[in-house]
Amino acid sequence: MMAELTALGVLFATAFGAATLLPFQSEIVFVAMQLREDAAVWLLVLFASVGNILGACVNYVMGAGIERFRDRRWFPVTPAQLDRAQGWYRRWGVWTLLLSWAPLGDAFTVVAGMMRTPVWLFVLLVSLAKTGRYIAVAWATASASGA
Repeated sequence: MMAELTALGVLFATAFGAATLLPFQSEIVFVAMQLREDAAVWLLVLFASVGNILGACVNYVMGAGIERFRDRRWFPVTPAQLDRAQGWYRRWGVWTLLLSWAPLGDAFTVVAGMMRTPVWLFVLLVSLAKTGRYIAVAWATASASGA
């Protein structure tokens, strides 16, 4: 039981980190834990999804506060880049959050915060995307391993 909780905690932390701008890969940890049967698949999906969704919420909060740093010389993003990201988001809208699971999807969650996307809508779309991804990874792993 303790080993299962530890494994789920590691998966949660990895999924959380992977959803932020940190260079983590939670899918590798998820697949390894599924193949080793560290916990029931539904628990792996739950812990990975919640960690990943909460990590995306950190990005949202960072995005919501980013405007105050727009004109600082030390800020790594130029005002033109911020304007371009906002224009892109205005054009494609909140539906880009359905790609928040993909590489560079973390940027969508930051821009959603910048654009003040309603929190309920942000959480709904990101939850669908992130949970759907882990379900797909679990299914693909089970199919490939014959489990």
